[in-house]
Amino acid sequence: MAKFSNINTNKSNRFFITLFIALIGALIFQFLHTPIPWLLGPMTAVFIGSRFNRFELYWPRSIREIGLIIVGYSIGLSFTKTALYQIMANLPSMLLMTTLLICFCAGIAFVVAKLTDVDYPTVLTGSIPGGLSQMITFAEEMKGIDITTVTFLQVARLMMIIFFVPFLVFGPLFHNSGKVDSGSSFLQNADQTSGGILSPMLILFAVICVLSAILAKKIKAPTPFLLGPILGTAIFTIGGLQGPALIPSILDLSQFMIGGYIGLLLKPEKLTNKAKVITLAIISGGLMILCSLGLSLLLVYFRYFTPSTSFLSVAPGGMDQMGILAHAIGADLSMVSGFQLFRLFFIYFAVPPILRWIFKIRKTAKST
Repeated sequence: MAKFSNINTNKSNRFFITLFIALIGALIFQFLHTPIPWLLGPMTAVFIGSRFNRFELYWPRSIREIGLIIVGYSIGLSFTKTALYQIMANLPSMLLMTTLLICFCAGIAFVVAKLTDVDYPTVLTGSIPGGLSQMITFAEEMKGIDITTVTFLQVARLMMIIFFVPFLVFGPLFHNSGKVDSGSSFLQNADQTSGGILSPMLILFAVICVLSAILAKKIKAPTPFLLGPILGTAIFTIGGLQGPALIPSILDLSQFMIGGYIGLLLKPEKLTNKAKVITLAIISGGLMILCSLGLSLLLVYFRYFTPSTSFLSVAPGGMDQMGILAHAIGADLSMVSGFQLFRLFFIYFAVPPILRWIFKIRKTAKST
């Protein structure tokens, strides 16, 4: 027992054990030729490992933040002037899709709350897509909301989408190639003509991304280590400064950094009613994926996007994961990121006041 106690008190030992587990998961998933193996493999292995180990696994937040900066840079490169004009032209579609998705989630939450006897404010807060950190912060501020359940619902939904969406987009429904690649051929070709991985331009953009992330965190922007590099890189790209694309191994590394962290987020042992809440998370996550498929068909019909671009644009996952997938299948990365970015800001600025208003009306109606 003393041996396990020493491991638990030493963060370095815990991290290297977690790193080893994550690496094994990545190699297994790569061997099995699964979609985005360097994200799904570490996530799955660390999640399973944390359930069966006698000691607590550890993954520093700073490693995940570095991974987000790398992904943010690669997404920011796609924001050219042409892409910006296309995004602006699609703002009404972004607003419509975001509103429909959130309304559908509110309906799912109402039905699930009735079936499981979990209070509606808790289920609704845990069901809002794409706003993990914001909804957890909101739950902390509101009285009567079970923050443990909200956290579990948000993380479980995120993990479900990260795991199942890749298999959907690489499946027969979307007619994408079964070969998984960390980046499109355009990105690889761009890297070969940009002076290599240690080019002065890449070093310049690395400084821009880090400073943008620090600034975004300082002003308390949502997901600052992803959003800051996206905006910083996009501004300089639109201004005419072209940064080199990243080689596939660097993109794999960024996925690995993010996947290990996500694998430790889900902690079912902290739930008071495990069976009910886990069932709730599976049902709501599955229904959200089906809703996203339906909304993506509307985009295909009215906006003439490809099915893959449409689905990843409205999928209720994180912008970093959807961006990684868009890279892998050659979808329109700027459009996917534009839709996801719009929803992120909408959830950050518009959803909390709306939820407060709904809960206030509900509380008033109950008291009268």
